[in-house]
This record gives sequence, C-alpha cells and structure tokens, in this order.
Amino acid sequence: MAFGDFGRAGGDIAFSRRSLLRSSAWLTAGAAMSAMPMGRLAFAHDVSESWPNISTMVNSYLDSKKVASMLVTLGDGQEDHAHTIGGGTLALGDSTPIDEDSLFRIYSMTKPITGMATMMLIDEGLLGLDQPVGEILPAFADMQVLVDPEGSLEDTVPADRPITIRHLLTHTAGIGYLITSKGPLGQAFVDQGLVGGRVSRFPIPGLPNVTPAPNLEEWADRLATLPLMAQPGTEWIYSASIDLLGRVIEVVSGQSFESFLQTRLFDPCGMSSTYFTVPKSEAGRLTTNYGIAGGLTLPIDTGANSIFLDAPFVPSGGGGLVSSAKDYDRFLRMVLGYGLLDGERVMSESAVRVGTSNLLPDAVDTSTTWIAGEGHGAGGRVVGKQYGWGGAAGTLASVDFSLNKRVCLFTQYMPTEAYPIRKEFLAAIQADLKNKLLG
Repeated sequence: MAFGDFGRAGGDIAFSRRSLLRSSAWLTAGAAMSAMPMGRLAFAHDVSESWPNISTMVNSYLDSKKVASMLVTLGDGQEDHAHTIGGGTLALGDSTPIDEDSLFRIYSMTKPITGMATMMLIDEGLLGLDQPVGEILPAFADMQVLVDPEGSLEDTVPADRPITIRHLLTHTAGIGYLITSKGPLGQAFVDQGLVGGRVSRFPIPGLPNVTPAPNLEEWADRLATLPLMAQPGTEWIYSASIDLLGRVIEVVSGQSFESFLQTRLFDPCGMSSTYFTVPKSEAGRLTTNYGIAGGLTLPIDTGANSIFLDAPFVPSGGGGLVSSAKDYDRFLRMVLGYGLLDGERVMSESAVRVGTSNLLPDAVDTSTTWIAGEGHGAGGRVVGKQYGWGGAAGTLASVDFSLNKRVCLFTQYMPTEAYPIRKEFLAAIQADLKNKLLG
C-alpha cells in the first residue's frame, strides 16, 4: 500500500493560490534587471550580495533550521548557468551540502513539463488543441456531470459538450482530484486508487491510505467511470487532468509516458537528473522532505529510504517527478528560448508560444479561483509574459519572456502553507529590484 500517495492534505493547493512572480515584482523593473551583474558573474554563480533581501530571507530559514535547504536560481536569457542564492544540507543534522545537482521532489512543477510534451504532439498534428479526448480515449466520450459536486454519484446529468485537450491542459475539463474532491467523489478517488504524486512509504496523519491503480492505462479507465464536478469548459477546477494527459500522450505517441518524456524532453534538454524513479546509485543526492505540524519539523521521506526510489505504479504527469535545480533550469531555458537550447531545436517556437499563452476557454470565470485575474496555459499559470507553476513541497519556477529571465526556488517541506515563503520571496524580490532602481 502506498500510504504516502498524494492526499487531500497536500500543500499543493495553498502553494498554487497566488501568482509566482506578480507583474509588480518583475515587470516594473526592466531597467534594473538589465543592469544586474548576472552576465558579469558567469563564473561566480553565487549572487547573494547582489540580492541582499532574497539572501536574508533564504538565510533566515536556513539559520533557524525551519528547512534543511533552500536554493534560489536566477537565470539570464540563454546563459548556460543560472546564478544561485542559498544552500543548506540534504537533511537537518546532515553535513552533506546541497548544490545544483541535489534532487528535490518537484511535485506539480511536473505539470509544465507534461504541458510542453502535449504541445509537441499538437504541433506535430498528432493531437488537436480542441480535439475531443474521447476520440483518443473512448471511455471519456460520454461523460456524466454531478448535479452537486459533493453529492451522490448517482445524481448526474449528461455532459453537454466533450472534454477537449484544451480543457485538460487548463484544468477546465470538470475532472476532480484526490486533493480537491469532497464527499462521495473524493471517497471514490481514494477507493479507485486515483493517486497523483507520492509522499512517503509510511502512514502520514491526514493523508488517506490509498492503494494506487496498477498502471496509467487502468488509472485512466477508472477515472473515466467517475462523474465530472462541472460541465467541461465552464469552470477552473484544479484537477487530475494533467495526469490524464500522460495517458493521452502514450496512446498518441505509441510510447510509454516515461519514455516519451525521456526521449523527447529530458535527453534533448540535457536533463540527466530528472526521474519518476530515482536510481539507487543517485540516492546520495536526494534531499529529505519534511512535514511541519504543531511547530515540529519531522522527516516524512528521507533520501536514503525515499518512496521515489521505488518505481511508481502510475507515473504522474501532474506531480510525479524528482529533479535538480540545474535540470529544471535547463527546461526553463528551453522554454525561454522558444524551444531552442544550446543551438538545438527541442520543440517548435510556435508550440512554446501557444503553450505559454492563455488557453482558458472564453466561458470560464476564474474570479473565485486561485488564479483569479490570471490566465492558464499548457500546465502552468500565465501572468502577462510570465509562465510557471509551484510544487507541493515548496518548489517554484517561472520564466519571464518580457525580461528574458528565469527563476526557481527549491526547498522541501509540506504543507506549503506552514511557512509564508512565497509571500516573503515575492517581497524580497520587490525590495531588491526597488533598491536597484533607486541605486
């Protein structure tokens, strides 16, 4: 049994409520950003002195032992190495320092990767953005919709339109999620083993005991038997739709989802440290993930005994990957380069431009959702010229096309609302940029 499969109490929800880097943080400071010493420090990657407020914030968490590690990376255009702030160790009380090759559970930062993989297939004509999913996965052709999202699974009406690939990419398919569904539907996700990311090999209070579906195909077939929470294309509901895209990719490409990501994204991008299953030989690079409860910081998944050393039953396109700061920065570099990385074309410029644009259906009102006032692209939020997402264990990442910048924050703790790191990180960036403008 996978006691730690991502459950209702996961921190992914709170971590995704506000934009990663609001326009007031980056976009009002173009002149200051262009004058940053990033290019001049190509071989001196630590830029703490140039970003004192970020450095102070990061060091406050490290010095107080609230987290074992916190690493910020700041990349400028297509420079081949991001600059860093922070550090720490693989675990509290451990003497092994982390670096850009250390491994972190990135959870929902997997979603933009799955989104870009989907855009590749759309660009190649193997998928259509507005193609009904039922044409690829027939079990999804005739869906039912709950009259009450928290009510009886028998009280339904027929879907008045098909689920499309656009709906899956933007969480507007009406599909539920283990961490957002309530009532009978939420229990059905547990009973059917419709898991997303994994947390631990051991029982964790607050997380349901879930036996996962045996494979991605069966996972998708079971999901198709459950009613939707809303009519497709009408509401933004954080959902298992990005996980379902993993199965769509398998059917359309003729490859396993894991193989497709490896051959089409990870290998071409030089992402040699991004895994659904961390090889035993690399366990020494894997950080420990912590649970924060009642003022206590407790290890819930140690590097040496991590659940990510086991192959998952279901490779989760919505939250299943482990990666390094260096690897994810290479993915962001590729996106920021509109599909070009180190002179090699990984995906087409048009695929990136469409995937990082606002793809929300016109009828969707997001005013009462976590992304109010924002857009949503292929697996990530869109705010102006920014595209990115965060993860349940404190990670976050974004690119800003208008400033030609990329940024990541890596740490490991759950739930994310235990610490106001996102808010403090935003404030620190704003303060540093303001100082640069005034200085």
